[in-house]
Amino acid sequence: MSNDPLLQPYTLKHLTLKNRLMITSHEPAYAEDGMPKERYRAYHVERAKAGIAMTMTAGSAAISKDSPPAFNNVLAYKDEVVGWLKALADECHDHGCAVMIQLTHLGRRTRWDAGDWLPSVAPTHMREPAHRAFPKLIEEWDIDRIVKDYGDAAERMKAAGLDGIELESYGHLMDAFWSPAQNTLDNDYNGSLDNRMRFSFEVLREIRRRVGEEFIVGIRYVGDEMMQGGIDKTEGLEITRRLKDSGLVDFLNVIRGHIETDAALTDVIPVQGMKSAPHLDFAGEIRAASQIPTFHAARIQDVATARHAVASGKLDMVGMTRAHLADPLIVAKIVAGQEERIRPCVGANYCLDRIYQGGAAFCIHNPATGRELSVPNVVSESPEKKRVVIVGAGPGGLEAARVAAARGHEVIVHEAANDPGGQVRLLTQTARRSEMIGVVDWRFEEATRMGAQFRFNSFADEATVLEDRPDVVIVATGGLPYTEVLQEGNEHVVSTWDILSGDVRPGSNVLIFDDAGDYPPLQAAEKISETGARVEILSRERIFSPEVMTMSLTPAMRVLQQRDVTFTVTWKLDAVRRDGNELVAVLGSDFTGATRERRVDQVVVNNSTRPLDELYFALKPGSVNLGEVDYEALIAGRPQEVVRNPEGGYRLFRIGDAVSSRNIHAAVYDALRLLKDI
Repeated sequence: MSNDPLLQPYTLKHLTLKNRLMITSHEPAYAEDGMPKERYRAYHVERAKAGIAMTMTAGSAAISKDSPPAFNNVLAYKDEVVGWLKALADECHDHGCAVMIQLTHLGRRTRWDAGDWLPSVAPTHMREPAHRAFPKLIEEWDIDRIVKDYGDAAERMKAAGLDGIELESYGHLMDAFWSPAQNTLDNDYNGSLDNRMRFSFEVLREIRRRVGEEFIVGIRYVGDEMMQGGIDKTEGLEITRRLKDSGLVDFLNVIRGHIETDAALTDVIPVQGMKSAPHLDFAGEIRAASQIPTFHAARIQDVATARHAVASGKLDMVGMTRAHLADPLIVAKIVAGQEERIRPCVGANYCLDRIYQGGAAFCIHNPATGRELSVPNVVSESPEKKRVVIVGAGPGGLEAARVAAARGHEVIVHEAANDPGGQVRLLTQTARRSEMIGVVDWRFEEATRMGAQFRFNSFADEATVLEDRPDVVIVATGGLPYTEVLQEGNEHVVSTWDILSGDVRPGSNVLIFDDAGDYPPLQAAEKISETGARVEILSRERIFSPEVMTMSLTPAMRVLQQRDVTFTVTWKLDAVRRDGNELVAVLGSDFTGATRERRVDQVVVNNSTRPLDELYFALKPGSVNLGEVDYEALIAGRPQEVVRNPEGGYRLFRIGDAVSSRNIHAAVYDALRLLKDI
C-alpha cells in the first residue's frame, strides 16, 4: 500500500472511493440532443481507465424545461437520459470509478429564447448580466412544479445506476432563495434564513422520498458570496450547519464567490495569472467547522497542492477537473512514480472559452480531450521505423517531435532560435501569461526523453533538410506579423511583436489597431500602459478582442482599466501620415463613409501572422504527396496515403501557422492527427 495521501481510499457512506482524486461536475458540452452519448461517455471513460476515483458528469444537468441549457447541458428531465447515463456509469464502474451527476434548475442563469421559449424564473426580477435573462418572479405553483422535477430527475439518476447526485446551489435557482442580494419575494420563502432555505429543504426531502436514504446526495454550494448584501461567511457557516443537521446531505462541495458576471465567475474559477487554489483554506475552514465529507475544486492544477489539501485535512476529496482535461492520466502517472511527466494545466482556460466560442470544451495543448473516439491520448509504436525531420520547434513542431518519437521514429528537429517555443516565448513576456511556457517545456522534455534530436541555431534551408535524408518532413516554421493593412502609411506602423519583444520602445500616446481580435493587442497595451502612456485600442468589430473570451479577458481588463487605456469599436485604421513629430491616424468605418483622425506618436498594428512557407514550397516538388493532405482521411483519423509524385523522396506536410494564422491548439492538433499514423 502506498503512503501517498492522494492514493488512500475514502469511504463516503457505503461507497468506497479508491483514492482522493475526483473530477468535479462540469459541462464540456459534448452532449448530443441533450444526451450524454458516445463522445460524452468516451471522455469520462478515458479518465476512469487512468484511475480517477470518481467522475462527476454535467455542470449542470437541467431538471426542468424552463431551465433550458446555457451551453449544451445534459437534459435530466427526459426519460431517455437514463439509458445513456447507464452506459456511461457501467463502463466507468468497470474501471473502478464511481460516477455522480450534478442536477440543477438554472433559474435566471440562462436565456428565455432557448429550448421551449419559456420564461426563466427566479425569486427576483433582477437580470443576470452574464446570460442577460430578465426572469419571471417565481410563484408558488412554480415551486411545487420544480420540487417535483427535482424528485423525478433524482429517480432517473438512481435508475441509471449512478452512485449519487450533487445539487447545484451557486449562481442558480436554489441559492438565489438563500441570498439576500437576490431574493425579493414577499412570502414565506424570504426573510429569515429558515424561510430562505425552505425551498432547498423541500427539494431535499422530495429527493429523499423518491430515492431513499442509501442513495448518496450532496450539494455544491456557496459558503460566502463575497458580495455586498449577499451571503457572508458567518451566514454561510450557518447554512452549512443546517445542511449537516438536516441529515439529508451526505457531502458538501464548497464554493466561494458569485458568478452572475463573467468577472465574478473568473474569481470562482480562476484562470492563468491568478492565484492557485485561492479558496482551499476557506473550504478547509468549512470542513473543520462542519465535520462532514468535504470536496472542493478551484484551480488546484498540480499534484503537490492536491496532496497538501488531503494531508493537511482541508479536504476529503480533491477536484482536479481542468487538470484532467490537460492530462487524463494524472492518477496513473502518480501511481507509476512519474509525476514529472504529467502534462501541466497552464490555466489558459481554452476549455471553458471554447464552450462559448465553438460549442465544446477543448484543452489548449491536449488535442485528444473531447476527441477520445478518434485521437489517442497515448500514441502507439509504429511497426515501421522512419526518419522524421521537423523544421521549427514551436508548439506544433514540438508536438510533431513528441508524437513521432513516441511512434519510435528517428526524429531530427531544426530550430533557428536558441530555444524551443516559437511564438509562445513571446507571449510569456507578459508575467500573467508566463505559465504558457508549460506548453513548450512539457513537449520538449517528453520528446527529448524519447530520443528526439534538437539542433538549435539551425536556420534550415532545402539543402539542410535533404542532407538528413528524411522519409517525412514536417514544416512547422510558423509565421511573421503582417502589418501591410493600410491604404497608405504602412511604413509608419510597428507590430505588437515589436512591442512585446522589446525591439521597439513604447510611445507615450499610442494607437493600437487590432484587426485580429486575439491576445497580442491586450498584452501590448499592458506593456505600453505600464510606462504611464496613453493607449487606445481600436477595433472594426462591434466588440473588442472577440477571440478572447470574457473569463480570459478579466485579468487583462483589471489591469488596463486602472490605467489610461480606452477601447473604441466599429472603427478601422485606413491610413497613417507623419506631421512633424506626430503621426496622424485616419480612421474609417465599414458602416458609413465617415472618417476621424487621431494624433499620436506611435501606431501599433495587429493583423496576426502570414506563413513562413518558403521552405515548404522549395521542398514540395521533391515530395511524394506534393504537400497534399487527404482531408477526409485526416478527419476520419486514417493514415495519409496520397501519392502525386511516385519519384518523390519523402512525404511533406506543414502545420500550424506555417499554413495559416490560427492558434496553439490548432498547431498541436495538426501535428497529432498527422503524426499519429506515420
